[in-house]
Amino acid sequence: MRSALVNGRILAGDRIVNGQTVLLAGGRIEAITTPDDPRCSGADSFDLQDQILLPGFIDVQVNGGGGVLFNDDPSTESIRAIGAAHRRFGTTGFLPTLISDDLDTIGQAIAAVQSSLDARLPGALGIHIEGPFLNWARRGVHDPKHLRRLDNGVISLLCSLRGGRTVLTLAPEMTTTDMIAQLSASGILISAGHSDASYAQTAEAIAHGVRGFTHLFNAMAPLAPREPGIVGAALFDPNTWCGIIVDGHHVDPVMLKLALRCKRHDRFMLVTDAMPGVGSSAPTFVLQGRTIHVVDGVPRDENGTLAGTGLDMATAVRNAVSLLGLDLAEAARMASEYPAAFLGLERELGRIAPGYRADLVLVDDELQVLRTWIEGATAS
Repeated sequence: MRSALVNGRILAGDRIVNGQTVLLAGGRIEAITTPDDPRCSGADSFDLQDQILLPGFIDVQVNGGGGVLFNDDPSTESIRAIGAAHRRFGTTGFLPTLISDDLDTIGQAIAAVQSSLDARLPGALGIHIEGPFLNWARRGVHDPKHLRRLDNGVISLLCSLRGGRTVLTLAPEMTTTDMIAQLSASGILISAGHSDASYAQTAEAIAHGVRGFTHLFNAMAPLAPREPGIVGAALFDPNTWCGIIVDGHHVDPVMLKLALRCKRHDRFMLVTDAMPGVGSSAPTFVLQGRTIHVVDGVPRDENGTLAGTGLDMATAVRNAVSLLGLDLAEAARMASEYPAAFLGLERELGRIAPGYRADLVLVDDELQVLRTWIEGATAS
């Protein structure tokens, strides 16, 4: 059955347009057309009431939501609950993210994602395995007992997801360039993070297949006058993608504004690094045996170390406008079109255009989420 979304303001390409109707059919966007198109006459009409229709948000780093932490219960049920919590805030595609854990848990998480993909669970796009191949000195809240070098013994496990996308965060200095090349050739999307790598090490890793950087600036050696380091390499390279957390706590907005001056905006993507508190009012949660306190929406461990975020994607888009000075169209593209490109899904997701999957989010002028669609199916 064809649906017509009418009377809205629509993000088409890089600008918001008026007076257009979005036709949906078979879970896809059939056309962006005028209201007098004959195809509209027989369609189910949905009045957008002059609100703003954006591509659905895509979040490549989601540890939890709705009171659920993926590490605690790497199951299809957890993925469903996390996806439902984040959908309330406009996320229509996401990667459930497993922080550093043992190999058995990684295997369980991959199996859960495989089951979710096989069942066509709304929103599930693959998995993000963040660690355990990280630098101990830049571990953040990752449990040091799980950290290890990446060797040939785990390659088959990491490459075991069929369909969907697998993102692997590693520290380049915790493996070899040959292994990075092997993983990249196998379809793994490698993101560098939690790292003390030098500029030279990082540049070599990029040349061998590193595609992006996990939460730029956070858990990375900082820029220094005689050693640009991993941050310098991330900003100097024009082709890699940088995930950024725009919550006003993880990175000073001035640093993010500087980053945006260094390379094309389409190489930055908003991420939440969200923990269970998103979509939940619980003041604490347990992370691998440690109690994490959520104060003013910010999760920290007993030492005051940031433990992910309480950020949702709608708030990230609002913050990109208010804290970074971006216009709405560009902020929304950082939450949709650009992460889709990082995932290699730019021909299917992240835009309101004919042939694209009908993953959409309707927001008001304050960028509060009113309704979402995943493959044309709506949820208020």
